[in-house]
Amino acid sequence: MPDELTPVATGPLTGVRILDMATVVAAPFSAALCADLGASVVKLELPDGSDPLRTLAPVKDGVPLYWKVTNRGKQGISLDVRQAEGRELFMKLLPSFDVLVENFRAGTLERWGIGPAVLFEANPRLIILRMTGFGQTGPKAGHAGFARVFEAMSGLTHLTGQADGPPLHINFPLGDTVAGVFGAFAITSELVRLRSDPKALGAEIDLSATEALLRMLEPLAVEREQLGLVRQRSGNRASYTAPSNVYCSADGQHFTLVASSDAIFKRLCDGMGEAGLAEDARFGTNTARIKNNLLLDGVLEQWFAKRSYASIAEALSAADVPFSKAYSIDDILADPHFKARKAIIRLPDDELGSVPAPCVVPRVVGRAAVTPHSGPRVGQHNTEIYGALGLDAEALSQLRKGKII
Repeated sequence: MPDELTPVATGPLTGVRILDMATVVAAPFSAALCADLGASVVKLELPDGSDPLRTLAPVKDGVPLYWKVTNRGKQGISLDVRQAEGRELFMKLLPSFDVLVENFRAGTLERWGIGPAVLFEANPRLIILRMTGFGQTGPKAGHAGFARVFEAMSGLTHLTGQADGPPLHINFPLGDTVAGVFGAFAITSELVRLRSDPKALGAEIDLSATEALLRMLEPLAVEREQLGLVRQRSGNRASYTAPSNVYCSADGQHFTLVASSDAIFKRLCDGMGEAGLAEDARFGTNTARIKNNLLLDGVLEQWFAKRSYASIAEALSAADVPFSKAYSIDDILADPHFKARKAIIRLPDDELGSVPAPCVVPRVVGRAAVTPHSGPRVGQHNTEIYGALGLDAEALSQLRKGKII
């Protein structure tokens, strides 16, 4: 195994070309994950720069910060495929790409005259990722999909919140990024299939963001059928293992603690100086602790409420009990572990110099990933991309006048 990281200019997806014509977060996140691993991704957007992500907070003095990190590692072109001349140019581009990413409502590409049948005729080995809220079929196929809608419809929101309170959403479109991961996985899976068979044809991937979240919540259906249980909100307390909750120290620091295995629970009790708890029949096994989790949490809450977070952290660390304070972004940026692993990197940016963003995931031992640049400006690479098709400066000027690009 290599002892040092070797910087490389390539990744496992080097040579793969992706045309990303999707908007907002979910599907563009799929393409960005592929770009992180070496794929050459071209971001296609309307000439007016009306992608909602360009105005979604955070924005600084008109500079779209969210856009810059979500569309990292991509080149940018502008093109209005709704116009005949734009569609003609789009079809000229298509044969040079391996993957097309889109997230319009079901049937939209077909209405524009560039549905899968047309696309496959131009590029038989094309992989088309079609990301929607609810899929290409079914009663909701034509409905608009937003993260909070499919988070609610998947059952995720029903599980979030206090037991006696309403369902809650977190302050982030988690459903979008989860779907984005599934999208990247789907793309790479199809690439593997094509690479193993030079005669294989492309594929239309029908990815429902709601179904992606359902896939994550896999025990809900089986526990309903086999045990008659409908899992409910329980605040920060897990209903499937104990203790597992968010607690608060005497000085007001919230932290999460998980001691679900019997061995870890015993270490927790020893670290608290309460070894007898582990011998109590009510708490000796995870099954028993779940039945008595309210009582157990009461004991833990009282113990933590009498001590500072520093002393609690010292005791839990010494006992090798998994825990963490509830980090804000400031805690993340200051954490020695994240610093040591360079978990936050800086993306080169031609407007702001550089911007911070999460590192490339996953890491490959012995290989240093190339740092991607931030998301492109509207049409930033029109000259390079369209020039490769043979369009000269005069042709591009005419396309701009016609608002095609």
